[in-house]
Amino acid sequence: FSLPKLRLTSATFNSNIEGSSEFIAETLQKILQQARKLNPNFLNTPNGFIAKTKLTFSRNWGLGSSSTLINNIAEWAQIDPFTLLENSFSGSGYDIACAKNNTPILYQIKEKKPIVKKVNFNPNFKDQLFFVHLNQKQNSREGIAQYKKVKDKVKQHVTSINDITHRLLICKSINDFGSIIKEHEQIISEIIKEKPVKKKLFSDYFGEIKSLGAWGGDFILATGNNDTSEYFKNKGFKTILSYNQMIL
Repeated sequence: FSLPKLRLTSATFNSNIEGSSEFIAETLQKILQQARKLNPNFLNTPNGFIAKTKLTFSRNWGLGSSSTLINNIAEWAQIDPFTLLENSFSGSGYDIACAKNNTPILYQIKEKKPIVKKVNFNPNFKDQLFFVHLNQKQNSREGIAQYKKVKDKVKQHVTSINDITHRLLICKSINDFGSIIKEHEQIISEIIKEKPVKKKLFSDYFGEIKSLGAWGGDFILATGNNDTSEYFKNKGFKTILSYNQMIL
């Protein structure tokens, strides 16, 4: 099985970080080839295909566009998306679990198998939570590679991080929520030997800030109030979403 004639007839995204349209085509080719290995009947036809995908958000936002694509291809090929991810990009599979669910979830891997648990998270202080884009896309593959370098250091913090997760779920006040995410930032900072984003970029901010995804790009989560948007806009960060805007 080969895809020698695969090409992008139209692409609206091209960057030095994610690669040229040719690189994107090669990556897509690899995903489709891996899907075919998992299901030999996939694309097993003499006829060609025209496939079109459409994002409803900016690809630069880093909201799991690659994992969403893999999940959709897996559904098309009728195969397990977690296996397809492992064979294509590697990674924890967390974004795949998010793509498959429309509710908040807890995610973990036990004995190399993904465990997904749907949970309720609808805090009464959600109007004090904001998502701010850092004006740059963090490369997911680089983030995964960086994590693997410090993976052994994570084990000693698993219990603490799990405890933080459960405390966040039952948190009743914005002050407690801020303290908890600050604690989480400090633990991750110690593991990866990087300063938390608040110390690096927003040391004078009045609320608390948590990095989301691989540190260094994409969105951050900030606790705040009516002055939050003005603060970040004055710093040059114009993409600011409320909790309700992000969590549709």
